[in-house]
Amino acid sequence: MLGVNTVRVRVPGTTANCGPGFDSIGIACDIYNELEVTLLKKDTITIEIVGEGKNSIPCDKRNVVWKSMQLLLKKAGQDYQGAHIKMLNNIPLARGLGSSAAAIVSGLMAANIAIGNVFDKQAILQMATEIEGHPDNVAPAIFGGITLSIMKEKQAETLSFMPGADLKLVVAIPSFNLSTKAARKVLPVNIPMKDAVFNISRTALLVGALCKGDLSHLQSALDDKIHQPYREQLIPGMQDVFQGAIKNGALGAVLSGAGPCLIAFTTDHVSEIGEAMVAAFKKHNISSKYLELKIDQQGVKTI
Repeated sequence: MLGVNTVRVRVPGTTANCGPGFDSIGIACDIYNELEVTLLKKDTITIEIVGEGKNSIPCDKRNVVWKSMQLLLKKAGQDYQGAHIKMLNNIPLARGLGSSAAAIVSGLMAANIAIGNVFDKQAILQMATEIEGHPDNVAPAIFGGITLSIMKEKQAETLSFMPGADLKLVVAIPSFNLSTKAARKVLPVNIPMKDAVFNISRTALLVGALCKGDLSHLQSALDDKIHQPYREQLIPGMQDVFQGAIKNGALGAVLSGAGPCLIAFTTDHVSEIGEAMVAAFKKHNISSKYLELKIDQQGVKTI
């Protein structure tokens, strides 16, 4: 069902944290969800889902895309009560590739475009952050590239840039999923000062290396002591997967978001790295597959 206010948007998947940059660094990846929306005045919601989550994502008013749309429409003072929504999902669910951020951002952006672009991307970022709880995944989904995000008195700020080198991401996707809530439960409330300093120094080196395109520092810069050591217990074989990637040419490897996907950064040897990561998972009785992704430069956009 198409109408004059039908819009289509495409939103990238994302990876966050990137080792030491816990809740602050994100990267947009060239794997995409597409969303088609027709706003309706009457209180009728129809949701079609193709691809990831077609048998598990709610197709009623609990749907995150619809809830995100409602937030924006309310802020804009619009009285649309329903919608026809079609989702084409390629981003794996609950794997650490930003599926929830993609749903939120696509819903906000589609609703915004449908009512005439009332809000700019900064306002969209703020709304998305309110829904998601933190900006590290929603920021790259909106702006593309590598994003550095902070919260300042409940306001989200972000800086987006492209690295000074042609960086590829080899993503090992295990067969099990892991909720962000479960992954956060294992994190400590407080961390030692030395661990905080460790991560601050690595984050600074990581951002500098990426901006300059000097990837020789990447392996050291991706080290982390704030979240990965605690989440390792939830992902069998994580360190073996990392080592397999590095031995086969990766510049470094990290947990993607809250996991369980693991990402290796490289400029070449993609197939060797990916196969080594899959083999390492298999030794721990975990089936997996790998994808080669690049950095998306645009973020969410109309199609």
